Amino acid sequence: MSLTATNYQHITLRDDGMAVIAGSTMKVAELVAEVQAYGWSPEELHFQHPHLSLGQIHSALAYYSDHKDTLDRELAQALREADEHRAAAGPSAFSHIRS
Repeated sequence: MSLTATNYQHITLRDDGMAVIAGSTMKVAELVAEVQAYGWSPEELHFQHPHLSLGQIHSALAYYSDHKDTLDRELAQALREADEHRAAAGPSAFSHIRS
């Protein structure tokens, strides 16, 4: 798969247009989803993903800030697909077990 450089030092675009953090397989949208879900700061993201530099993380967040509408649509689509898969799977065999 070829990658295209962007104006963001640590961000590349895959052939399908998906923004990824250069030198990794992490999608910018995945990092943003963690910020939205957990409220993690760049420092916490770095703690959770020590293979990413703070520079990579800040670049990903800057990319998101400048491409918010597109990435928010990608995240919403991913959530819809997850919900569809969950609904199609039916109840878990373990759903009767309570903790």
